Amino acid sequence: MYSLITKKEQAHEDSIWSCAWGAKYNTDGGTEHIITGSVDDTVKIWKWMDPGDKLELRHTLEGHQLGVVSVDVTQKGNVVASSSLNSQIRLWDVDTSKQIRVIDAGPVDAWTICFSPDAKHLASGSHTGKVNLFNTETCKKEAQLDTRGKFALSIAFSPDGKYIACGAIDGIINVFDVTSERLLHTLEGHAMPIRGLCFSPDSTLLVTASDDSHIKIYNVQQANLVGTLSGHGSWVLNVAFSPDRTHFASCSSDKTVKIWELATRQCIHTFLDHQDQVWCVKYNPTGTRLMSVSEDRALHVYNCPV
Repeated sequence: MYSLITKKEQAHEDSIWSCAWGAKYNTDGGTEHIITGSVDDTVKIWKWMDPGDKLELRHTLEGHQLGVVSVDVTQKGNVVASSSLNSQIRLWDVDTSKQIRVIDAGPVDAWTICFSPDAKHLASGSHTGKVNLFNTETCKKEAQLDTRGKFALSIAFSPDGKYIACGAIDGIINVFDVTSERLLHTLEGHAMPIRGLCFSPDSTLLVTASDDSHIKIYNVQQANLVGTLSGHGSWVLNVAFSPDRTHFASCSSDKTVKIWELATRQCIHTFLDHQDQVWCVKYNPTGTRLMSVSEDRALHVYNCPV
């Protein structure tokens, strides 16, 4: 049964724009961490205790200016990346909270960020519409993918590492081949900015969230639209696929979080717990929990039946 199981009010001192959920595994089991980034200039690392369904603040990471826009965590769960409006990208050690590296992306060249599946590269969308690929060891820019478009608001690597998708402020989605750095597809259908997008776990589908209040599903290989979903009453700000491949979540300026069933294209649950627009949603690595962060400064964690 879908339910709200943990609520952390005033998790930050200002709006929370981004979140990520990572897990570190070793011979003793695993440890899950929730990462949140806020307009208050801080990144916070929370330890998630399951069973128990409790959050424990482990670290508050400081050093950013002008607000933290985006955060991500490597698949191994050991390194966090964060970007801010002053165009700096910072890499942090999850365990020690120490800053590992700083990438100066240059003026207006760092907005949304994401790690490649192998964590060797970090992709960043920019105000100029270009996608920058940085080497996480050297901090050097190794490639720049030109969308020939406008402000890249959202970005995602496919789980198989073959593709990068980015969504622009004009509603256009571009899909690149990572190896050749070639633009493969330009996807249309949205009329307004694409604030969030994600690939399915098998990398075959791309789900997009737009200010036009719609969610669209595209076939990555064939570059065709396979579904349009409506149900939110305002901007759709973010989407996240469940690891079970059968569901995905969305969040909106209408203050709701929705769960969608991929097979039927239907909304099967709506969470109404936030008091303001919900900026980001993410599943835990097993798909049993979902978190959301909001303009209301709260962090919510929900139970997801599998």
